[in-house]
Amino acid sequence: MLILKEHQAELFLKKEGFPVVESHLVRDAAQLIKYGKKLGFPVVLKNPDILHKTEKNAVKTNVYENNLDYEYDNLKAKNVLIQKQIKGHEFLVGVKKDNVFGHVIAFGIGGIFTEVLKEVSFRVLPVNKKDAIDLIRENKAYDLLNARGKKIPTKKIENIILKISELAERHPNIIELDINPLIVNEREAKIVDARIVFNTNK
Repeated sequence: MLILKEHQAELFLKKEGFPVVESHLVRDAAQLIKYGKKLGFPVVLKNPDILHKTEKNAVKTNVYENNLDYEYDNLKAKNVLIQKQIKGHEFLVGVKKDNVFGHVIAFGIGGIFTEVLKEVSFRVLPVNKKDAIDLIRENKAYDLLNARGKKIPTKKIENIILKISELAERHPNIIELDINPLIVNEREAKIVDARIVFNTNK
């Protein structure tokens, strides 16, 4: 079994043509300042080796230049992932390989509300465009896209779901793929955290 944690998983997905937030793995304060200025503040700092980052205080958001060193030291990590901070609604997209159905895709409300709200829909892969639209619209995740009079297009999410369906066909040895969160706003949809597990048994 091969597990790609956040940075490796995001590099893999980027090579596969997915919209992944710009990020850099830094090993010292000099690199941190360099990439912080390159990305533009505020930024997000993460310990990339920890899965449930929010619960374990392994992610720092709204980091500006004046508190960059402080938050970097607080993470107490050898390597730190610095990311461009994006505002928007948080969703999850996931794939698991079922012994009976094969690859199954999930879509729902992501971020810290994933376990609390449990608003997730499922489809067996592969899916077509109609399946992707139905997957998005059949739970409360869709309501977020139309909240407060703002109608956020679902097309970018649809495209990501279709690309994941194609990815699972190209890589049948994927056991799990977790994207949480996928941040969506009126301009873009970006993957900001991911994890992939591959079956390496022949």
